[in-house]
Amino acid sequence: MMTRRTLNGGLAAAASLALLPKSTTAQAIPQARNVVLVHGLFADGSCWSEVIPRLKAAGLDVTSVQNPLTTFEEAVASARRVLARAEGPTVLVGHSFSGMIVTEAGGDPNVSALVYVAARAPDAGEDYAALAKTYPAPPASAGIVFDGDEGRLSEAAFLKDFAGDLPPEKAKVLFAVQQPFHKTLLTGKVTQAAWRSTPSFYAVSTEDRTINPDLERFMAKRMNARTIEVKASHLSLISHPREIADLILEAAGHPAGRP
Repeated sequence: MMTRRTLNGGLAAAASLALLPKSTTAQAIPQARNVVLVHGLFADGSCWSEVIPRLKAAGLDVTSVQNPLTTFEEAVASARRVLARAEGPTVLVGHSFSGMIVTEAGGDPNVSALVYVAARAPDAGEDYAALAKTYPAPPASAGIVFDGDEGRLSEAAFLKDFAGDLPPEKAKVLFAVQQPFHKTLLTGKVTQAAWRSTPSFYAVSTEDRTINPDLERFMAKRMNARTIEVKASHLSLISHPREIADLILEAAGHPAGRP
């Protein structure tokens, strides 16, 4: 028998569910024409070089944003300028820190899906640093060194904790081209969480020593993302480009290719 208490309880539960993001599998995803890739800290736009040819082979128009790594606002603006040039449905992809940029800029009307690659995925107004502290600190955190306001990873931390599953020769080249970030970049907070309304995909790096893998799993689950796990370091986009490209192709509504 329906009572006022059970009715009120049911309404409260329904209201709570309405605040949760929809499951990616329950949302219609249009076939995308474009992919915009955004790099995170300790890198530059070339870090997507192993993924880009696979996406291009599927007929997608691909752009890798050169993230300025100065302030959060300027980083988001750089992604938005590229999105503004895209015509038609676009998949927005972020690695590492740039998951925050994807979360903020992903509300663009052209963005049809979001892909997070071992990436931050905070909620609107959330203090990501505080969230991260609820999990054991990843080893790479101790390897950040500063020259005034500019930060970068030490070579030892880069090789072991950031690019640990890459051949040392390749990792050393990536270390040589890493871009410094400004301290002020880390103070930014997202004002809107695009993953609450946009189909989302997440690639967890199970051997990650830069972001705790369990934190990655928590964020992926919270956004109801279509999730894969890759046995990789933080740089899965370089060590496992096929798996990452296939996830992006799935988000784009294209059959996973094997170029």
